[in-house]
Amino acid sequence: MSLSQYSAVRSDTDDRSDTELLAAHVSGDRDAFSVLIRRHQAHLWLTAVRTSYTRADAEDALQEALLSVHRTAANFRADAAVRSWLHTIVVNACLDRIRRNKVRSTVPLTEEGTEPPVRRDEIAGFETSLMIDRALFTLPPEQRAAVVAVDVEGYSVADAAKLLGVPPGTIKSRCARAREKLAERLEYLRDPRNRQ
Repeated sequence: MSLSQYSAVRSDTDDRSDTELLAAHVSGDRDAFSVLIRRHQAHLWLTAVRTSYTRADAEDALQEALLSVHRTAANFRADAAVRSWLHTIVVNACLDRIRRNKVRSTVPLTEEGTEPPVRRDEIAGFETSLMIDRALFTLPPEQRAAVVAVDVEGYSVADAAKLLGVPPGTIKSRCARAREKLAERLEYLRDPRNRQ
C-alpha cells in the first residue's frame, strides 16, 4: 500500500474529533492536519468560491488560509467549533485578497470553437448562475460575506456574527443592504437587453 493510499484510508477511518485532530497536529502528528482538512475540504472550497471574485482568487485565498491554519493551530481557542474557526480564516483570507486586488474583475478568454456543445437547459441554468454570481460580486466584500453566510450557507445571524467577528446587528444591516442591492441587480439582469 502506497503512502497516499494509507493516508486516504486513515482519513476515512480516523474517528478523532476535529479538536483532537488539531491538538494532535500541534503536538506533532504528521497526518492529523491532512485528515482534518480533507474532512472539511468541500465546505472550505465552497466558502472561498462564494466569497471571492474569481476561482483563481478563491484558490489562492484558500491556500493562504490553510497555511495560516497550519502555522497558527496552537492559537486555537476551543470557544468555537473547529469548522467555524476554519470558515472564519478562509473568509478573512478571501476578504484580504479582495482588498489587495482592489476589486479587479477578469473574464477568461477562449478561442472560438473550443467550448463543447451544451444543451439549452444547461445553458439556461448556467446563465442564471452567472447572473446570480455577477449580482453577488457587485456587493461590497463585507456585505457579500454576510449574505453568503446567512442566505447561502444557512448560518443564523448570531453564528454569522461570530464567524465574521462583528455584532449581530451589523450582520442584519449588511444582509438587508445586500438583499436590496441583489434584488435591484437581478431585476435589471432579467431583461435580456441588459445582459452583457
